[in-house]
Amino acid sequence: MKKTFELSHPKKTLPRLIEAAKHEIKKYLKRERRKTLPAGVAFWDFDCKFGTSESTATVIHLSTINQCIDEVEKEQHSSFYIEILAKPGTASKS
Repeated sequence: MKKTFELSHPKKTLPRLIEAAKHEIKKYLKRERRKTLPAGVAFWDFDCKFGTSESTATVIHLSTINQCIDEVEKEQHSSFYIEILAKPGTASKS
């Protein structure tokens, strides 16, 4: 998923647009995790980037996506860019 979410709409409020974006991201992650795992793979891992635009996006951890979106809402930006790419993950033996 590589997408820029616009946070301005003539009929929808900002909190409604934020919740819709979070829901779409959650739905995408759920769909990707349901895909069949290749042989020798323990789970699906995700590479994530987040920023106010594609050129300013930085690498973030999957668990911090909602916090980043909340910061964008607090700073009242007009849009944000998110990139989530699924990759095979393997459990490390500690």
